[in-house]
Amino acid sequence: MFSVPFDQISAILERSPQAARQLASRARRRIRGASTTPDADAAAQQEEEVVEAFLAAARDGDFDALLAVLDPDIVERVDTGSGTIVEVRGAHNVARRAMAASQRGGLVGRRALINGAPGWVSVLDGELFAIAALTVHNGRITTMDILLDPARLARLDLTLFDSRL
Repeated sequence: MFSVPFDQISAILERSPQAARQLASRARRRIRGASTTPDADAAAQQEEEVVEAFLAAARDGDFDALLAVLDPDIVERVDTGSGTIVEVRGAHNVARRAMAASQRGGLVGRRALINGAPGWVSVLDGELFAIAALTVHNGRITTMDILLDPARLARLDLTLFDSRL
């Protein structure tokens, strides 16, 4: 691989050329079999924790905790079904809206994967109320795309894995 003959490698390792060749073969097999999943798992775990922290802060009415998980320059886009997308910018504005939404009685939010992205679903009195896909970067939510359009929500085929919804 690095154009160093096994004769030279074996001298460095104080082994025979055949033993050096065998060690290289084992190393290549290990590298090929190495999984990159732990890094992906760590990133996914961090995203889950950020979403859970957001939901808990909103549920508990903890404005400072909301600000802690929102990027200062967050962009929230909300599709209400009126044909326009409402765009809200800034952590303070998004946190205020989250606090207001959490005051709605009977609204329950749960972590979810939305098109493979971290997010949440909200259920109001047993019916799907909203879904949101998030972008998490450096432990903070940088974008939040929320679908509130009742007609589009009604067409979604969701399988809820958490029976508490």
